[in-house]
Amino acid sequence: MAAKIRLKKVGRKGQPSYRVVVLDGRKPRDAKVVADLGHYDPKTEPATFQINNEVALKWLCDGAKATKAARDILSKSGVMAAYDAAKRGGGATEPDEAEEDEKAEA
Repeated sequence: MAAKIRLKKVGRKGQPSYRVVVLDGRKPRDAKVVADLGHYDPKTEPATFQINNEVALKWLCDGAKATKAARDILSKSGVMAAYDAAKRGGGATEPDEAEEDEKAEA
């Protein structure tokens, strides 16, 4: 299965709200979800989101590809930094550890 991390629209017309989900990349946007990673609300000022960092990192390490919009949200939550560190072999598996490593290097 080609897993994708993408946004699934759950808000009504004119009031978008999204779930950050994992699903089969060959399915349409609102197909059955494999895993629910969190939510994103662009209507608040500033836009709010909540991501389960551990589960998101697990899916990325298992080969799931994030869409551009999902990747931006994951970057803001620190998951992408942890994924890059894990990919490089830095050993950081938690987003907080990756942020601490980046601060230590600077």
